[in-house]
Amino acid sequence: MKKSNADIRPYTKQFYKGNGFCLALAFVQTVLITAGNLVLSWLIQQILDLVAGEKIAFTLWELTVITMLCIMEIVLAFGCAYFSKPEFIARAMEQYKNFVFGQLSKKSISAFFGENTSLYISALSNDAAIIEGSYLSNIFGIMDQSFMFAGALVMMFWYSPLLTLVSVGLSLLPIIVSLLAGNRVAAAEKKVSDLNESYMSTLRDSLAGFSVVKSFRAELQMCKIYAESVKQVFDAKEKRKKISILIQMFSAIASAIVQLGVFLVGAYLALSGKGVTVGTVLVFVQLLNYVLHPIAEIPNYLAERRAAKALIQKLADALQENTRKEGITGKCSLAKSIRLQNVSFGYETEKPVLHDVCFTFHSGKSYAIVGVSGSGKSTLLNLLMASHFGYSGSVFYDDTELRQIRSESLYETVSVVQQNVFIFNASIRDNITMFSEFPKEEVDRAITLSGLSGLIAQRGENYLCGENGSSLSGGEKQRISIARSLLKKSRVLLVDEATAALDTRTAFQVSNAILDLNGLTRIVVTHALDGNLLKRYDCVLAIRNGSITESGTFDELMEKKGYFYSLFTVSQ
Repeated sequence: MKKSNADIRPYTKQFYKGNGFCLALAFVQTVLITAGNLVLSWLIQQILDLVAGEKIAFTLWELTVITMLCIMEIVLAFGCAYFSKPEFIARAMEQYKNFVFGQLSKKSISAFFGENTSLYISALSNDAAIIEGSYLSNIFGIMDQSFMFAGALVMMFWYSPLLTLVSVGLSLLPIIVSLLAGNRVAAAEKKVSDLNESYMSTLRDSLAGFSVVKSFRAELQMCKIYAESVKQVFDAKEKRKKISILIQMFSAIASAIVQLGVFLVGAYLALSGKGVTVGTVLVFVQLLNYVLHPIAEIPNYLAERRAAKALIQKLADALQENTRKEGITGKCSLAKSIRLQNVSFGYETEKPVLHDVCFTFHSGKSYAIVGVSGSGKSTLLNLLMASHFGYSGSVFYDDTELRQIRSESLYETVSVVQQNVFIFNASIRDNITMFSEFPKEEVDRAITLSGLSGLIAQRGENYLCGENGSSLSGGEKQRISIARSLLKKSRVLLVDEATAALDTRTAFQVSNAILDLNGLTRIVVTHALDGNLLKRYDCVLAIRNGSITESGTFDELMEKKGYFYSLFTVSQ
């Protein structure tokens, strides 16, 4: 089992940042409500002893005035709760979620190649709801119950030290039982979280692959897989609830033992004339509830907080993985070239994908990378984008090694156009600008160069693209991706099989749009071996089994009649 080693303090710190006033007001509420309830208990004892004929220091009228003041104090206490607790929780969760998403945005591009994004979806939905209820809300529960417990215990000791000692002795049993059971609750809660993550993954895959399921008539099998995932989640939830019920059962049994024991001892003291009045015995029962309730509830609160803390730890551990170690150079320049020197890389140590790659991509030139599936084309492109750092050899942007370049500087210089372009359900303009402000002339230039003028003329800049661009064609989405890169003035454009899912005519138009972009270094991984397009590239690289076998212009490679010639001939 993987050991947890991430520090969760930066995460829990978000709950309290800027929340001091609300927490202080909640503390005031706790003090006021505790004092009010204890005074009400004292008033019950005073009124009962007055009715029983005992000598007390107050008249009935004075006790009535004190009662009214006590009620006003309780109203004030709930007013403090009204203005403090909801705001504290809302601000805490808002800051926590924003911090988590910020940490998520710092992960490397490769993080989502090898990780299950359902973990983060679950963490920011199901797990966040548990943290809100079991961690944050329980802060107030623990605070309220602890103050009530301490106040009632002090008051009980003031009434009868002997009876108080008996109560404390009997109360140790439920505390021990509940604390021992707390770890089982945390483990059960984590199990529910893990299975929720798996359920989210199954649901996402089922919906994303709906057309495939229907076309292969695999509805029955998919329903079985979904049903099994649902069953696992609810079996885990059932187990968690049973554990909670067992804890409550032990607490209830222990509470009954404490209550009956105190009644018997109190009755003995009252009958023996040991200074205990009828009012004292009855108020002791009232105070005993204030002691027993915290004994029953606080261990549950603590167990739930440990379970919620385990979810925070799980998320922190996941966010710590695949986070790029930042370089020390503030700027990534590309005045001359991108240079690969003896670069080798494998996703698994024993299975290298690239072998001793050496090549120089000159600034402003266009390059096509071709080869059969699995030859290492996309892996090479990913390395140039700093998606992986486990490579040997060196990758230089001008004279700076890639490992030394800061992410923000690299991403300002390099853009990627991939086969699957993500489009937000926003306007065409917002998808081009990525919700940032740019001068109109710069946006218009990017629209023109990327070939989007026709779409804008037909539908307008404010046309909503639909969920993940459902209202756009594949070619239109690719052009938006190109426009994004142009607008941010990238010096390097990496294109990974961008036209693979497009029809031949649209693919040709998009490829031409990329080749028409002057002043950019364009490195294009392509499966389509179209002679008219390949002739436009400054250089074509043929990759075979992770090595660059040949490189040169289209005409030069065709004259050599080597590996590229064979690839091209077979594709025609």
